[in-house]
Amino acid sequence: MAQSEIQTPAGDASPLDVAVVMRRERLHGPSSHWQPWRWTLAEVVPDEPGFGREPRLLHQDDEEQRWLHPGFKVELFRDEAEGYHLNVSSPAPCWFVLWRMEEEATVAAEPIPRPVVVTLSYYEAGRWLDAQETVEQVPAPTEVVTWLRQFVDAHYVVEPKRRKRPESFRPLTDRFGNAASVSTEKPRGRGAGDV
Repeated sequence: MAQSEIQTPAGDASPLDVAVVMRRERLHGPSSHWQPWRWTLAEVVPDEPGFGREPRLLHQDDEEQRWLHPGFKVELFRDEAEGYHLNVSSPAPCWFVLWRMEEEATVAAEPIPRPVVVTLSYYEAGRWLDAQETVEQVPAPTEVVTWLRQFVDAHYVVEPKRRKRPESFRPLTDRFGNAASVSTEKPRGRGAGDV
C-alpha cells in the first residue's frame, strides 16, 4: 500500500484520522525453527471511509501478510507539548503505535496484533514502554511533521533552568535519610585519665 498524503487539519485542536498497517513477515535462519513469523508495524496511513471499521487483510503471500487497522484519531494536547517538541526536534520525527496481540483469533485463522493507540508524543510512548507495552515507531510524513511543529511553536513553553543550589546548602542526613548535625565543639566527658 503506497502512503498517500495525510491531510492535516487547519485548526491545531482537530485530530488526524489514520489507519495502521501491521506486517507479518517470515523469519529465516536458525531462530525460524522456533519462531517462523514475527509481527511488526509497517506504516501509518491516512484513514479513508472505504476502509470500514474492522481490520482486513490487504496482502498475503509465502513471505508476508499485511493487515489494515482503520479508525484511529491522533489528537494533540497542550499538556503533551514537551513530548511533541522532543519528537519534532529529533533527527527522524515519527509515529508511535502501541499494539497488543489478540488472545484469541477474531478476524483471521490465528490471533493477529491489534493496534491500540497512535500518538506523536515522545513522553506518551515512553510511559507505555515503562508499562511493559509493545510500542513501535515509523517515520511521520513531512506534512504531519509540519503540522506538529506548528502546534509545538504555538503551545510549547521552554521551562527556565533553575539554578542548582551548591552542595554546601543541602541539609545533612544520615544513611537512613534522617536529619543529622555536625558540631565543631570538642566532645565533653571523662578523659582517659579520669576514673
